[in-house]
Amino acid sequence: MSTNAHSPIGVFDSGIGGLTVVRALMERLPFENIVYFGDTARVPYGVKSVETIAHFTTQIAQFLLEKDVKLLVIACNTMAAVAAQVVKDLSPVPVLDVIDAGAVSARGGSKIGVIGTPTTINSNAYARAIHDYVPDSRIHSQACALLVPLVEEGWLDHEVTRLTAQEYMKPLLAEQIDTLVLGCTHYPLLKPLLRQVLGDDVRLVDSAEAMAEQVAAVLADRQLANPGPARPRYDFYVTDVPLRFQTIGERFLGRTLDNVHVVKW
Repeated sequence: MSTNAHSPIGVFDSGIGGLTVVRALMERLPFENIVYFGDTARVPYGVKSVETIAHFTTQIAQFLLEKDVKLLVIACNTMAAVAAQVVKDLSPVPVLDVIDAGAVSARGGSKIGVIGTPTTINSNAYARAIHDYVPDSRIHSQACALLVPLVEEGWLDHEVTRLTAQEYMKPLLAEQIDTLVLGCTHYPLLKPLLRQVLGDDVRLVDSAEAMAEQVAAVLADRQLANPGPARPRYDFYVTDVPLRFQTIGERFLGRTLDNVHVVKW
């Protein structure tokens, strides 16, 4: 391993949702080189067994470690819920995951809502992680199966999405939550809409932003931050380029998607 400050940050996800994490990293750490891996051929992971998810996750982590990354970011909540420990055990470099980042940022809340995909919510990983950081909080979890397809459809400010979000938020609003953790990398795109549905009194915790803060802290702590000022390089590895990949990917990233490489496994 020959990692140094100029080595890239490795970010991986089961598909393209993790691009919201990449976007937050680009904004927070403009000099860092980033290598992204999205397993677009085998997504969604949420319906697969724990063994399969752990196997795929290990395969991807090893691929990125061969690219001499200085840090690994698990940008997928399903992978983080099921296989974070597996990756930490095999990685010689620090490993950060979105669930932990979101949980840390929930500090200060007393009635905390968590929304995510059914797999993430059923894993109870967020509730456990939040409980570790905020022991005396009440945690209310809500699975939101329909939000990911609506985001991928681009219906970010659509009446159907608003009604769906209202329906999902009803039980959380009934519990008078003061904090809402967005436990899925697709959800940051719904922040404006969720803000309208929830009103101004509920604090939104965006785990993509939280992750960028954690990465910045770890790099500073280990003196691994890239000093710049050279333009960073961004590489995107995917296992399949589905038809809508470019459009959805660019919406998530907020910019054009260049340097896309296909890995055939």
